[in-house]
Amino acid sequence: MKMSSHQTMKVGILGFGGLGQAATRVLAPKQEMTWVAAADLKGYAYCDTGLNPQTAIATYSKQGSIGYLDSYGTLSNHSIKDLLETANVDGYFLALPNLPNTFMADVARQFIASGWKGVLVDALKRTSAVEQLLQLQGDLQAAGITYMTGCGATPGLLTAAAAVAAQSYHEIHSVKITFGVGIANWEAYRATIREDIAHLPGFNVDKANAMSDAEVEAFLEQTNGILALENMEHADDIMLELAGICSRDRVTVGGVVDTRNSKKPLSTNVQITGRTFEGKISTHTFTLGDETSMAANVCGPAFGYLKAGLSLHSRGIHGLFTAAEIMPHFVK
Repeated sequence: MKMSSHQTMKVGILGFGGLGQAATRVLAPKQEMTWVAAADLKGYAYCDTGLNPQTAIATYSKQGSIGYLDSYGTLSNHSIKDLLETANVDGYFLALPNLPNTFMADVARQFIASGWKGVLVDALKRTSAVEQLLQLQGDLQAAGITYMTGCGATPGLLTAAAAVAAQSYHEIHSVKITFGVGIANWEAYRATIREDIAHLPGFNVDKANAMSDAEVEAFLEQTNGILALENMEHADDIMLELAGICSRDRVTVGGVVDTRNSKKPLSTNVQITGRTFEGKISTHTFTLGDETSMAANVCGPAFGYLKAGLSLHSRGIHGLFTAAEIMPHFVK
C-alpha cells in the first residue's frame, strides 16, 4: 500500500454500535481520511467514494444493520470476510467488543488469512487480549499487516502520555490511571458497558457476555447507573512494560462510569510518579478536559494511530505495535 501525499486514506470501521457510529462522525470532517466501508454482525456497506454517516446511522437504528443501506449495503452472515473480499480499504478501525476475550485475535486471524495488506487499529482494554495478539506478531508481519493495538483513550492516549512523562525520571514508581465516563444512554454503548461490568467483583468476561439487555438494565438499576471500577485488568500495564517504562505491577487503572448522565462523574487523568536523576520524587499529572466525550477521546487517538500505522506500512514496517511505542499523527 503506497499512498502519495495528495491522496486520502480509505478507512473501514468494523462494528457499528455506539463507538463505530461515533467514529463515522469523527471522520466526517477529515480531509486526510474518507470513510468507505463498515460491517456489523448482519451485514456490511461499501462505497469507494465515501459513505454518509447520517444515512448509515439512521439505517442501522431503524433496521438493525448497515447491510440494509440503500445502494451500498449487503446482508451477510460472514460480513467481515465478505467485506474484505469486496472493498478497497487502506486501514480499518476495529470498533468491536472484545466479547468473548478471544474475539479480537480471531478477527486478526481473518485478516491474515484473507491476504489483505494494510493497517489495523483497535481500542482493546484487556491485558489478556493484547497478549493473544502478541502471539500473532510473526503472522501479522509475514502477512504485510501493520497492527496498532490499545489505541483508544486508556489504553491509548493516557498510555502514550505516561510514556512521554516518564522521560523526566530515572525510575518509575507508579502509573495510576483514573477515568470518568458519562453516557446518557447505556444502550448506545452496550458492548462497552458489558466489558466494564466484566471487571466488577463477581463477574468475568463470559458472565458479562451472557447477560441479556434486561439483565444489564436490572443490574444498572441496582447500582443507580454507576459502575465503580478498581484495579482493572487493563492493557496499559503490558503496553508500558513492553515499552520499557516500568513493570506491569506498577500500573493501576480504575474509574467511574455513569450510564445515565453525559457529564463525567470525575476527571480522567494519569499520574506518573518517579525519582529523577537528582533523587527527587515527583508526580506528573495529565488530565483530559471534562468537555471531551469518551467517543472523542477514543476515536480521535485511534485515527491518529491509524495514520501513524500508514506511515509505518508505507515504509514496509509490519507487525504489532502499541500506543506506548508509537506516537499518533494528527489527522486533518
